[in-house]
Amino acid sequence: MINRPYFKFCCYTAFVITAFAHLSFGQNKPAAAGTILQGLKKLNVVGSVLYVAAHPDDENTQLLTYLANERLLRTGYLSMTRGDGGQNLIGPEQGEYIGVIRTQELLAARRIDGPDQFFSRANDFGFSKSTDEAVRMWGQEQALADVVWMIRKYRPDVIITRFPPDSRAGHGHHSASGYLAEEAFKIANDPTKYPEQLKWVKPWQPKRIFWNVFIPGAFMSNKKPDEPGVISVETGLYNPLLGKSYGEIAAESRSQHKSQGFGVPANRGVKIDYLALKGGEPAPNDPFDGVDLSWKRVAGSEPVQQLINQAIANFKPEKPVASVPVLVQTYKALSRLDTANIYVKTKRLEIETLIQQCIGLWFETNPGNYAAAPGEAIRVTSSVVNRTDYPVKLIGIQMPAIQKDTVMNLVLKPNDVAAFTTTVSIPANQPISQPYWLEKPVVKGLFQVSNQALIGYPENPPAFTTLYTFDIDGQTFTFSRPWSYKSTDPVDGEIYRPFIIQPAVMANLAERVYVFADNTPKTVDVILKSGRANVSGTLKLEVPAGWRIEPAQLPFELKEKAQEVRVSFRVFPSVAYSEGKLRAVVSTESPEKTGYASSLRMVAYKHIPTQTLFPAAEAKLVKLDVKVKSKNIGYIAGAGDEVPAALQQIGCLVTPLGPRELNADLARFDAIVVGVRAYNTEEWLRYYQPKLMDYVKNGGTMIVQYVTPGGSFIQNGLKVNQIGPYPFTVGRDRVTEEEAKMTFLKPQHPLLNTPNKITDQDFNGWVQERGIYFAQEWDKAYEPLFSAHDTNEAAKDGSLIYCKYGKGHFMYTGLVFFRELPAGVPGAYRLFANMISVGK
Repeated sequence: MINRPYFKFCCYTAFVITAFAHLSFGQNKPAAAGTILQGLKKLNVVGSVLYVAAHPDDENTQLLTYLANERLLRTGYLSMTRGDGGQNLIGPEQGEYIGVIRTQELLAARRIDGPDQFFSRANDFGFSKSTDEAVRMWGQEQALADVVWMIRKYRPDVIITRFPPDSRAGHGHHSASGYLAEEAFKIANDPTKYPEQLKWVKPWQPKRIFWNVFIPGAFMSNKKPDEPGVISVETGLYNPLLGKSYGEIAAESRSQHKSQGFGVPANRGVKIDYLALKGGEPAPNDPFDGVDLSWKRVAGSEPVQQLINQAIANFKPEKPVASVPVLVQTYKALSRLDTANIYVKTKRLEIETLIQQCIGLWFETNPGNYAAAPGEAIRVTSSVVNRTDYPVKLIGIQMPAIQKDTVMNLVLKPNDVAAFTTTVSIPANQPISQPYWLEKPVVKGLFQVSNQALIGYPENPPAFTTLYTFDIDGQTFTFSRPWSYKSTDPVDGEIYRPFIIQPAVMANLAERVYVFADNTPKTVDVILKSGRANVSGTLKLEVPAGWRIEPAQLPFELKEKAQEVRVSFRVFPSVAYSEGKLRAVVSTESPEKTGYASSLRMVAYKHIPTQTLFPAAEAKLVKLDVKVKSKNIGYIAGAGDEVPAALQQIGCLVTPLGPRELNADLARFDAIVVGVRAYNTEEWLRYYQPKLMDYVKNGGTMIVQYVTPGGSFIQNGLKVNQIGPYPFTVGRDRVTEEEAKMTFLKPQHPLLNTPNKITDQDFNGWVQERGIYFAQEWDKAYEPLFSAHDTNEAAKDGSLIYCKYGKGHFMYTGLVFFRELPAGVPGAYRLFANMISVGK
């Protein structure tokens, strides 16, 4: 649903980013009478606050809910990253794809609790142990510039950080967000700092900056922290207009972070938040002490104030439409003020929303398909309905992207749907839809965004919108709606989906990585899908020197839109061990040209709108020296798990194991592997743990990949009391430097020598980190195999522990095979092959 209905993409002024901050896939924001009265009262609050933290889920949702709905402030949350480096509890997505999911989860949260959502260009590169590392990886100047940009653009009176700029934050990204916010607070008003931004914005000085103080491990406690000079804010209040407490709303909001398993219960009752001043003028009692939040801060606004008070005093909950005349008068009065003033701009937007809500004015534009290709003709239906008897005239409809303008002068009949269907052509040069921060290759610490005006947006401004112009009480209003595809699911009912532009043809490779353990060629299947009707051409695969493809190319012809055809090539590896990239190259008739193909990737979950991306159609090629003695593998899937596909790449037969399979004879498996966090997420494992231990005792090999120990940040504790045959505990130790030295504690151990000789070289090229959630304490029966540590830290020996149990073998590992194997890291394959083969 759209929280802010008015958006003109023709300019990038300071108010536009607010209007677009949670513009989304749906359409008309529903509004009960209580919500409308809440909106009327908000018109009287002229001020804003910006909350700053590091990741999706870091924000204090209850404080944000309070600020937006009790204090009625224009409230924003700036998340430095999109959570790209985190794990995924609901699916296989990693990297930029989990970042896309978490972006949408934050937008879903903001549609519930009310604030605006923003992001910097910083990439979540994984766990960081220091502020210095985080700002170095992000690039201090670029990351600081983004925070300054958002302060200048959003112009908050007060800034609040979730974390302090020190080790108490518990994560380098956390502390870096606090550090950057404090530094930006000091310089945002200095025109000599980042002067290139002044083309769009002006310097701005917030009144003060706070740290939202917390006690580690007691985030929901009302206990006052020891931090000196804190002030308290009661955020657990009940709002009768909304029918919920802010704790209840905040719980609904936070529970949108489903990819992190952050569903939480509603908090009812007293909740105290504490704020510690970090810069600016002191505030003895309230975070907005000394800040004028009234219309007095806008010159000549007395008539506006009087009209707003009149609207509030005379509001009729049983007949909100009676407020329309005074709202139109207020809008006209605002138009006579300085329309460049951010407060005037913001309140005009709010009034436009209120007028639509009071009238029950509903309008949207729905294409006949969720996607179209450049040059394609597509049917589009625009619908309008006035759900009251208030007189409204539809003057015209305009579609700027296709330069279509229709004049109507239609008086809308009460509750009568007026629908207008037309066929339009998508411009031949229309860019393919792609998240703006992913249009260029991701540099490790920073997304490359060349358009300054886009920085901060949670998602792309809509490429296709319809402008609806109405006459209401003699005042012309032009409202914008993005095109969105609407369908009906027999279970879930009406579903909206963003309208996107797709390539004429897409090529999906069957695998992300092709690993060759010997010189035997592999079949590479490519699924070609048409983005429009009647597209034909040729497809070839480009490989590095020394590799060979048969056939050289294949023709294709796709007559229908969305038609798919599978074609196959044979890939012959190089003789020498090597790594490279396989790329699909498509050649089609005009207007398309020969070039590297795009693939099609959809991210579809019910709690967020379906996201469609078009990454390059390519895969990694790896010719490696690996031997595997165990081929029949049982696999208990964990969260976000792509390890089974990687094991298949080296010739293993992988059988998924659930309760039914675990009831059968397990002796047929050479090894059983447990996916990441499975012991945190699968309740049924507690009932099969004895059988798994018997499997090991009788000669089986079992490998458990990392689990989380539970705690304040982790909602899912372990489902069994003891994971292995002998006791061990899992802590929060990790090694985040992917190039950290791995010391072999037992160089002659079979796991390091059979069937593959593991050397230092096998730890080259690892991505993001070495390991997480290491074993911390273990029974003397276990043997640690490696020792590693980050710079200036003590050695940690729990990344891989091994024991014999009866006739079999058990291992727990925090090494991040779930990242390394899908990334095609050769040494990870060789080590994992040894682990599953130890019983042979």
